[in-house]
Amino acid sequence: MVPWEVVMAEQSETLSNQPLRFSIPTRDARGRLVRLDDVLAEILAAHAYPPVIERILAEALVLTALLGSSLKEKGSQLTLQTQTEKGAIRLLACDYKDGALRGYAQFDAATAAALPRDATLFGVFGQGYLAITFDRMKPASEGGGRYQGIVPLEGETLADAAQNYFMQSEQIPTFIRVAVDRVDGRCVAGGLLVQHLPEGEEGRERLHVRLDHPEWAHIEVMSSTIAAAELADPALPLEEIVWRLFHEEQEVRIEQGDRLSKGCRCDPVHIRDVIAKFPAEDRAEMADDDGDIVVDCEFCSRRFPISLASLNN
Repeated sequence: MVPWEVVMAEQSETLSNQPLRFSIPTRDARGRLVRLDDVLAEILAAHAYPPVIERILAEALVLTALLGSSLKEKGSQLTLQTQTEKGAIRLLACDYKDGALRGYAQFDAATAAALPRDATLFGVFGQGYLAITFDRMKPASEGGGRYQGIVPLEGETLADAAQNYFMQSEQIPTFIRVAVDRVDGRCVAGGLLVQHLPEGEEGRERLHVRLDHPEWAHIEVMSSTIAAAELADPALPLEEIVWRLFHEEQEVRIEQGDRLSKGCRCDPVHIRDVIAKFPAEDRAEMADDDGDIVVDCEFCSRRFPISLASLNN
């Protein structure tokens, strides 16, 4: 058997809420694994989601963590959002910034109640689009700035749609698999993303990449053997998953990413400052009978009352 070398940045096992990066140099491939457990529970607890909405949002949060954890510059952000006209989910929005993850879904309760928990992507959204936005905090000459790709919501899952994004918008051969399960009464979700990067990990123009490259074909076949139960098992270290998939490779390098946390950037001081910029007559129209302007945060389901009196002082 070919020897397998693992180069680790840290020796601790990665179980949940901490992405794991890996690369296979001889195959020009890199990837990431992530499993959300406690962080996912915190985010979902802000709203009483029906099972089918919970599953879709959990999948979206895993995708956001997988994509966002590729950002290396502090302050960079990844945003994932769906755009639909009809369906159970009217709006789904998630983002990742410096290890902080948040997300929520606006949905039609009656439509959602009629759907099975394993409803297809089309069954949940109808026709729509998936928008993925990268905001990189580095000079434009080095690939910084904002970049957005929009693809149809096609396939059985959001992971399928995200995989199509990389094929259509970035021409990078990509394999994505996400699994969502309930373990001991709580929702647990995990995901695997693997990419073929023949021109190096930092990225170059990839329009020339051949999708039938033999090295990528091998990695894609091995990646596809991952089982949903493995991705969503909170007791299975992510390092063990990499071993199961690629133990026959000559060299696999792994590195733990930053620990994830539930993040919401709603700040009472910032909210007050924003409202204070509106003309006084506009603020008066916003206020309720008690003289408060109440701002709702969709992400954390918190309400922030700002009194007109405090704004006039």
